[in-house]
Order: sequence, then C-alpha cells, then structure tokens
Amino acid sequence: MSNIFMTLAWYGHLRLQAAGYSSSWPLIGVIAFSWGIAFFEYCCQVPANRIGFVGNGGPFTLVQLKVVQEVVSLVVFALVAGVLFQGQHLGWNHVAAAACLIGAVYFVFR
Repeated sequence: MSNIFMTLAWYGHLRLQAAGYSSSWPLIGVIAFSWGIAFFEYCCQVPANRIGFVGNGGPFTLVQLKVVQEVVSLVVFALVAGVLFQGQHLGWNHVAAAACLIGAVYFVFR
C-alpha cells in the first residue's frame, strides 16, 4: 500500500496535469497535494519497517528491508505507469534491470 501512495504522490500530479486538472496550480500547491498523499505512504511504510525489522522481532535486516522496498516500489511503479501513463512502454533494458533487481534480492538474502 505504501508504494502505491508513494507512486501516486510522486507521479500522480503529472497525470493530473496532463488531464488539465492541475495545469494552473502553483508549484507549492502541487507539492502540498503530493505531501498529502505521501502522508498515507508513511502511515503504511513506517509501521511495516518497525514490524519487519529484526531488531523488533521481525525477520529482516535493515538492508533486506530496503532492497525489498525498492523492488516492490519499482514493480508498483511499472504497474501504475502502465495504467496512468499508457504511452510509456517497457523495453528490453527495463527487463534487464528487473533481472538485476532479482539478483540483488538473491544476494542480499544470501
């Protein structure tokens, strides 16, 4: 959930601008809008990190938490970008990058 909110906070305003809803908003308005969405991202991510961290009885080290978050973030971004920004296409280089991320997950959990 946190990554959905994060992706919408970071990139949703671009879709609103393309649709003409926020074209006249000042930059500070766009920032405030994004911060409003990001609040919900933090409401999900911070508890997940606390629960998942090995120092609090969870199964993941700090590095493992970060790598998992980055991989989930990129997967969610690809899905949201495919829905909101249908003109954006994934190429072979994106598939290669995804393979590298899978490798990163493998190595960090090894």
